[in-house]
Amino acid sequence: MLILNKFRAFLGVLLCIIASFCPMLKVPIKGNWNLYQSDARLFIITYAIIAIAVLFLFIRKAGAFRFISFVMAIWYILAVIAVYFTANNYTKYGFANKLIGKVVHFQWGWIVFLVGVLFMLFSTKRGEKITNQTIGQIVK
Repeated sequence: MLILNKFRAFLGVLLCIIASFCPMLKVPIKGNWNLYQSDARLFIITYAIIAIAVLFLFIRKAGAFRFISFVMAIWYILAVIAVYFTANNYTKYGFANKLIGKVVHFQWGWIVFLVGVLFMLFSTKRGEKITNQTIGQIVK
């Protein structure tokens, strides 16, 4: 039986929502970009996963929430890799790619996003199912 720590789960979801609006990339001329400005598809897919996670929280499906937390962790890794490769392969010219890769920097929004994903991941744990026998053993 899975036990869901709702405080950790809601805190993780809230941090993931907040992280999407935090600065994710520092672009020299344009300033800081959040997830939507760096790639709109990443933003929409991230919010779709968060919406599904919130749905599973409200209908109290701990197993499904655990699964969507693993999906969110994999999505976080893929998003970091996608943004990194997009910044380093922005044009078809090698010199320009190296230059853009050196001036575009990751910001602290990725750390907030990671902490939210970790809270979601560690909000479920395996527990012992309480039955009438176990209650009787506890009482004795």
